Amino acid sequence: MIEVNKENFETEVINYKEMPVFVDFWGDKCEVCKALMPDVHRLEEKYKSRIKFCSLNTSKNRRLAISQRVLGLPTMIIYKNGEKVETLTPDKVTVESIEEMLKKYI
Repeated sequence: MIEVNKENFETEVINYKEMPVFVDFWGDKCEVCKALMPDVHRLEEKYKSRIKFCSLNTSKNRRLAISQRVLGLPTMIIYKNGEKVETLTPDKVTVESIEEMLKKYI
């Protein structure tokens, strides 16, 4: 999984056009985020040939997260051709809902 931050977010996510980009917005103090991480990594193994997987630590990139309208954690967003096409907010994030979202874009 590619770790994105304010230096490489535009290149790795916004300007990337080859395939959809999945971004996992998480934080150091978010226990739900940490619990989901192994499952997200398994989904990356399963779908990495069709979806690019990135991770953004909001604790270190707060302004970038706010600019992407991430208001709670964990938040998962799919970008396609630089545009946000779907967001899973904290109240809807489960392993099943993440995989369901990914399948729409493969």
